[in-house]
This record gives sequence, C-alpha cells and structure tokens, in this order.
Amino acid sequence: MDKKRLLQNVRARHALAIGLVLAWFGAGSAFAADPIKIGQVAALSGPSAQSGEAIARGLQLAIDEINAKGGLLGGRMLQLVQRDDESSPPKGLLAARELMSENVAVIFGGLDSPVSLAMLPAINKDKHIYMGVWAAATNITHNGANPNYAFRVSAVDALVDVKLLKFANQKFGSKKAGLMLLNNPWGQSNEKGLTAAAKDNTAITIVGTEKFEPADVDMVAQLERLKSAGADSIILVANSQPGAQMMKSRERMGWSVPVVSHWGISGGRFPELAGPTAGQADFVQTYSFFGKQGAVGQRVLAELEKKYPTIKGPEGVFSPVGTANAYDAMHLVALGIAQAGSTDGDAIRMALENLKTPYEGLIKTYNHPFSSTNHDGLGPDDYIMVHYQDNKIVPVD
Repeated sequence: MDKKRLLQNVRARHALAIGLVLAWFGAGSAFAADPIKIGQVAALSGPSAQSGEAIARGLQLAIDEINAKGGLLGGRMLQLVQRDDESSPPKGLLAARELMSENVAVIFGGLDSPVSLAMLPAINKDKHIYMGVWAAATNITHNGANPNYAFRVSAVDALVDVKLLKFANQKFGSKKAGLMLLNNPWGQSNEKGLTAAAKDNTAITIVGTEKFEPADVDMVAQLERLKSAGADSIILVANSQPGAQMMKSRERMGWSVPVVSHWGISGGRFPELAGPTAGQADFVQTYSFFGKQGAVGQRVLAELEKKYPTIKGPEGVFSPVGTANAYDAMHLVALGIAQAGSTDGDAIRMALENLKTPYEGLIKTYNHPFSSTNHDGLGPDDYIMVHYQDNKIVPVD
C-alpha cells in the first residue's frame, strides 16, 4: 500500500472515530433533554372535576417556573401527564399503573381518599413516589409500608378532626356534636379521628353518628336522629354534591344548627348545588388568596391571573386549596429530584426524607418538612377556617 493510500485510510479511520464520539455525545445530549414526566391522577370530569383542574393549575404553574430556570438534572424539562380517575378507585388504580409504565417520576393524587388508597399498594410495590395534595385520609401516609413512598402536602384527617371539634366549641359554643359522614373509607378515617379527638377534648362530646351514600339526596332522617339526640352542631365529612344535599335537607327541616365541615365541599359546585345556605357551612383549608399576601402569594396570584383570564383577583381562584397545595408540593418534589440527582423512586424518597434546602412556599416556609417517620408536610398550625361568600371562599372572621 503506497503512502498516499495509507494516509487516506488513517484519515478515514480518524474521521470515523470522531464521528462515533460525536454521535455518542449527541445521543447523550438527546437523553439529557428527555422530559421528566410528572403524573397527575385526579377527578378531571364529574362533580369533583373542579378539584382536579385546581390541582393541575398549581402543578403547571410550578412546572413553568422550574422549566423557566432550566429544568432539572442538567436541563431536562418537566412535563405534566394527566389521567382522569372520575373519582373511581378502580379507574384511579388503572391510571396509576399506566403512568408508572410510562416512567413518571412521581404521581400526584387528587381529592378522593378512596382513590388514593386504592392506588397506593401498587405505587409502593413499584417504588414510585406518590404525592398527595388533597386527599386527607390518615392512612394514606400512615399506610404501614416499609419503605413508604407516599408523601403529602395536605391536611391529615386525624389533625383536621381535632381542629373541627375545637372550632365548633370555640366559635359556636357547641357541647354536643353530631357527625354526618360519607359512607366510604374517607368517612371511616374521620369517624376514627373524631372519636379520638372527642376523647381528648372534654369541652365537647359526640352524641350521634350518621352516614350517607354519595348519591343520597334526602338526609332528613339522619338529621332528625341527631336533632333528637341533642346535637348543637353538625360535623360534616363529604364532597360537594352530597354535602350540598345535606345542607338542603337541613334547610327543609328548618334547623339552623351550625355546620362545621371538612374541605371536601370545596372541590366542586357546592354553592350552586346547596343554594342559599351554602355560606352557613364553615370548613377547613390550608390557604386563602384573600387578605394580605406575602411575596410568594402575590407572585402566584399574578401568574394565575396572567395564565387564566377568568381569574381577576382572589375570588376567581376556585378550589384554592388544590392549587396552593399542588404548587408547594411540586416545588418540594423538584428539590427532591435535584438533591437525588435522579428520577429513581428510592433516591427521591430518601432525598425528600432529608431535604437539605429550605423552600419558601405559598403556604409556609418548609424546613425539613419530611422525615423517615413523618411524610406529612403540613400540620394543624397550617389550617385555617373559611366559608363561601357567594362563589368565593373567604376566611371566617
């Protein structure tokens, strides 16, 4: 082989090697650019669809902020992938399995505790992160799994129940509470929590417990029994549709007993369905866009108004708890992914349990919000009481 041909062969081999190296780096860059998928399983249709949309707004707002700063893990953008559970536990489980097969980094849950509880065994088994932002059943995070991949930035029934009884006593002077509970796992969780809370609060006792189905439209019989038992307040645990039917049954009776409710009634069209007495139910929330806002609250409200033209002030933010909880939770998850340096479920779990970076959120400043024994980022000091004023959710005076 002459020198000229030999030189051509050497140059060709060098060019091929350089091409392979460039191709390898190019593939690596393409991989680095793959989006990090963020799953959401929530009610996006039906009576509770408003709750799913509120959660989606909070998630998307946080995702937009994170992406605007360059994303995570070397420039990977976050992408929201949604599934509608229709408030059905079997459909929620199917949706969670679909999202896990698509390698989402985390699954954000919705309003309905029974749906979240149905999903959790599969999520824990598959070592994916579940982040609750509304469903409050105590055993969502206290589920007995070890390791446990369920976290939450939301209220917890066991703590809410203490708040509800204390508020009924202090606000209305109630000494005899009657319970009106949805007949499902969420209602059961609160029955257990309220019973325990009453044992620790000697100022108020529970004089009766009544249950109803999600589709019930007449609850006069249950309310009559509580009235006969001497109830001077009603503790309500329901979503918007059955909660509205309870209020209408109370109205038909002409009974003006105070109603203190869990927050399920804020996840749908409660004012429209309940009618004139909707504002007579005080309920728990974790955030309100009314009143003086901190720097984060001002920024979030401004971004909501910019992104959603129907929002023209705090009164336009429907189901605010869903938006606020989801917004803070998404930022905490992003910190976990960044600290873990990975989208692996086990790595994110360990990072969330020991977050090193404080986060100034919408609801509060989170400083080591989770641990290996506590996966709930909010406590009773983070709850406020509100009620409807027309369609607006405003703090109780």
